[in-house]
Amino acid sequence: MFEAKSRSGKVTIQLVATLLAVPFIFPLIAMVQGSLSGEGWINYLKVIQVPGFALFFRNSIILAASAIVLVYICTMTAAFGFAKLRLRAREVFFWLILACLTLPEVVLLTPLFATAASVGLYNSLLAVILPLAALQIPFAVLLARNFLQGVPNELFEAARVDGANSVRTFWYLVVPLTRPIAAAIVIFTLIGAWNDYLFPLVFLQDASTQTITLIPQFFVGQFTADYTKVMASAVLTAIPEVVAYLCLQRLFERGLAAGAVK
Repeated sequence: MFEAKSRSGKVTIQLVATLLAVPFIFPLIAMVQGSLSGEGWINYLKVIQVPGFALFFRNSIILAASAIVLVYICTMTAAFGFAKLRLRAREVFFWLILACLTLPEVVLLTPLFATAASVGLYNSLLAVILPLAALQIPFAVLLARNFLQGVPNELFEAARVDGANSVRTFWYLVVPLTRPIAAAIVIFTLIGAWNDYLFPLVFLQDASTQTITLIPQFFVGQFTADYTKVMASAVLTAIPEVVAYLCLQRLFERGLAAGAVK
């Protein structure tokens, strides 16, 4: 992390950080401006009036919340085992999990479709929740393991001396100490699950199971497209993610910085 003590150094760092942020802020500004073109705020009203909008929003909340819970439980238990428990061949299993980072969801689409159809999960939220959670776990395990490796081993040894087993050690040590990295995992999982378009498009066919990311389809036809409504849909879709990040900003930055460095 860069640190400047002089006033000129602080101004320089602030100026560089601002310039680096401009390319990322400009598309957001363009999206908001585009959503207000034409009929202005009426664009947002027409998006909200889409039949089933509240149902799509609820489905997205269920999907994202379920994925977050699954990713958190699997990630923290796996990271605890890889970082602090004496497991046979744990490095082998850890690198096997990291190898899953090389598998994009497009490659897995056909086997996942066949599996979902064979076990009766097709056209259900579980057909989307389980693959999305599985794709998020490898990177989350990498962050959480690195974070836990920075926790002193003396804390875990003291817990063992006091008679705590692995379950109690996980509950009373790992869960409270990993709140910063947990916030980072929650944000990453929320973004991945909330914004996913491919899996809901393929696995969810009934209108009752659709998610918020498919709302723009209502404004895109075979020969015409109302891009102002599409932009308004994108802005409304992004609001929950922005709110979640603002609520967990401090923990997210601390966890990401600590979990990214071994």
